[in-house]
Amino acid sequence: MTPAARVQTAIELLDAIIASARAKGAPADRILAEWFRNNRFAGSKDRRAIRELVFAAIRACGPVPDTGRAAMLRLAQQDPSLSALFDGSQYGPAVLGEGEPVAEGGVAPRWLTERLDRSGVDREEAAALLGRAPLDIRVNTLKAERATLSLPAPAEPTATPQGLRLEPGTQVEQWAEWREGKIEIQDAGSQMACFAVGAEPGETVIDLCAGGGGKTLALAAAMDNLGRLVASDTDRNRLSALAPRAERAGATNIETRLLNPGREMEALADLAGQADAVLIDAPCSGTGTWRRNPEARWRLDDKELERLTAIQSRLLDIAAGLLKPEGRLVYVTCSLLDEEGAGQFDAFLARAGDFRAAMPELPAGRQCGHGIRLTPFHDGTDGFFIARAEKSC
Repeated sequence: MTPAARVQTAIELLDAIIASARAKGAPADRILAEWFRNNRFAGSKDRRAIRELVFAAIRACGPVPDTGRAAMLRLAQQDPSLSALFDGSQYGPAVLGEGEPVAEGGVAPRWLTERLDRSGVDREEAAALLGRAPLDIRVNTLKAERATLSLPAPAEPTATPQGLRLEPGTQVEQWAEWREGKIEIQDAGSQMACFAVGAEPGETVIDLCAGGGGKTLALAAAMDNLGRLVASDTDRNRLSALAPRAERAGATNIETRLLNPGREMEALADLAGQADAVLIDAPCSGTGTWRRNPEARWRLDDKELERLTAIQSRLLDIAAGLLKPEGRLVYVTCSLLDEEGAGQFDAFLARAGDFRAAMPELPAGRQCGHGIRLTPFHDGTDGFFIARAEKSC
């Protein structure tokens, strides 16, 4: 493909991504993967270049653009060499017209930028949410140790006990160390969330929103496979991915529970008052993960945020009922909005009189209300809010 053809393809893909974001449809990664699968003529260099153009254009736009062409023209203002490719050549974009609309820049739609500002996220901190994320891995202590593990590529230790950082795009899944379960891909901030749980061998620990089980596997390693680790979620497909991952990691103390949305306690009733610790990795807006999913900021609106905060509140109450006296509740969101973080946790403490806040002792982050906030700008991690509470005797 010519450079101009790559730009035109990126524009067409951006049109599809914009339409999907407005309709709450497939994410950008899935749209790109489907296009690449159906257009085999595009070689590996073409696919890489198109992908980079698409995501660079997404990052360059704040509000949802009207068209993919307007988004690409916004990117061209940052990279003038792109303007020359609007040359009307075969398979390339049409020649630039006078006064063509250009998408608006910025970090996010205005209403969301205002929410971040009210949550104490300053301009530099917000801009860092759109940078490129590194690739972090966690050494699985059920099979290896960071101090003695040798890897095929250079890696820098992170602040977490078993964390390592690699260059973005490193093909970790092709390594023998990954196939053998010695390492797992996991952001350093996510590793710190697991560290905050303080899971010990022999305990009963519940990962209430386990998803595909990344944090569950970290908890199993912390417990040295001793004790009871319950991974629950309402998403059957995501939860089913845990079994093969656990087998590869050598995690043998995990049991799964599929939950019915709105009726979660029906599947957890036998665990009421039994848990030493409950981790709530709550569904959230994902404002802290824009480095990886930049178009997510085009999908969020007030109605969706209201729905998410209601779920978070209910999950906190469910977790409270699962803990034994002196049990630990760890609340985590990959969001930097106070209504999902410090404000949500404060509201829980106010209505749950038998819990007291216990500030997590983490190797990074800054205090935010009764919890800790991690950000790409200050900590080099995804954005997280992590808080911990302990149940009275």
